[in-house]
Amino acid sequence: MKLAIFDALRLGAVDGDTVVDVTEALPWPHDPDVLTAGWWRRLCRDFAEIRPDLEKAANGGPRLPLDSVRLHAPALNPSKIVACASNYSAHVEEMHEVQRRTLGRVESWMMNFDVFLKAPSSISGPADDIVLPPEIVAAGEEIHHESELVVVVGSGGKDIDEDAALGHVFGYTLGLDITVRSAADRSRRKSYDTFSPLGPWVTTADEVGDPGDLDILLLANGEERQRVNTATLITKIPAIVSYASRMMTLLPGDVIFTGAPPGVGPIRPGDLLETRISRLGAMTLRVR
Repeated sequence: MKLAIFDALRLGAVDGDTVVDVTEALPWPHDPDVLTAGWWRRLCRDFAEIRPDLEKAANGGPRLPLDSVRLHAPALNPSKIVACASNYSAHVEEMHEVQRRTLGRVESWMMNFDVFLKAPSSISGPADDIVLPPEIVAAGEEIHHESELVVVVGSGGKDIDEDAALGHVFGYTLGLDITVRSAADRSRRKSYDTFSPLGPWVTTADEVGDPGDLDILLLANGEERQRVNTATLITKIPAIVSYASRMMTLLPGDVIFTGAPPGVGPIRPGDLLETRISRLGAMTLRVR
């Protein structure tokens, strides 16, 4: 299934260019407050149990054109955003030049795979603009796009075995890890409001199939910047989930950015970014 959050934080089942409101099929109260909307995290955890009711509602409900509703980020108040660094070899190579230009040196430790945290308040949706911090723009620092496959955690857990890791995934969505290129800590540079756009919906894990064979594309003002297949990830999705869970308990609804493909580059006010991932969808975002 493709599940979207739309309008007054309603739950929708997406089919083609339409969406069906399936909120009333949830077996628990729907709380429209984003800060307390535990129904979303329960959905991520208990999807297998409630899926038949959601599918029944999706098959019988009235269809709304997608362009008649406002889509929100398919994540409500996750406990954390986990993000992967240095997870495509070609991106690691290009970062040598980027760091020489923006830092005047290469930070060799940053060229190794690892995970870090972003602020959940940085999440925005497919209908929102990316807002560049005025003080960063005024200082002349570069702000880059990073188009990534994003994992949405299902059952979660601690010390998850790699062989079982995909069974702890609810689904996948598109994400942009917007990044200030400076000497500041990663979490600080990547946690400004609107620096984690997600969308347009979550495609459940069973429908996606192998997350290690997805094509990622990003266009900036119609020009191709990033194109990669997730087969070239250094650390694959099961290993990412397992590795992260050894340091922190993954909770239902948490999101994991899986790493920036090569082709990162500056964004400026007025730019239009289009990101696509095969079998997942696409979203277009304005920069201001």
